[in-house]
Amino acid sequence: MFEAVSALQGASCNGIVQVREIGLQGMITLRGDLGSAAVKKAAMAATGQDMPSQRKANIEDDTGIAWMSPDELLILVPYATVDARLEALGKALEKQHHLAVDVSDARAVFELSGGPDVREVIAKLCPVDMSAGAFDSGYFRRTRMAQVPAAFWMPDGNSVRIVCFRSVAQYVFDLLKGAAAPGSAVGYLV
Repeated sequence: MFEAVSALQGASCNGIVQVREIGLQGMITLRGDLGSAAVKKAAMAATGQDMPSQRKANIEDDTGIAWMSPDELLILVPYATVDARLEALGKALEKQHHLAVDVSDARAVFELSGGPDVREVIAKLCPVDMSAGAFDSGYFRRTRMAQVPAAFWMPDGNSVRIVCFRSVAQYVFDLLKGAAAPGSAVGYLV
């Protein structure tokens, strides 16, 4: 038997914002026909959240649904509940073509917090317009963070959550740490 640990075991640093790895997060990739009533119902039952529209997420704390692509959702649940949620998804979708996979241990999750400068940190690393109105709470983006794929959302105007592959967690932490260091701004509002 083993004890699950997160990729960087809670690493954190402070700069213009705080950067921290948030620890274990349950994540299920659900692929299927997102227009199907059965898929929508199963995803909402697994999380208690409404289905998001394209490039959006409905996430509260560690539970929610994020739109990943026209046939893919990322379902976030507490880490300890992943097996039960997978079983429930399988039963609910047994007559529906789908794929539901636990990807929790293949991912790392970071949080930037501490004020509006979280937008500045992301703007330094991702080709995304981070100005208010262009990217706000409820939006979800899959993109590149420097040289690696990542996805992120803003739970509120002063924080960002980032998901990346566990294999590049140290690289992403170092990128975020460097971008959060005091220094010249990107000026995403200009």
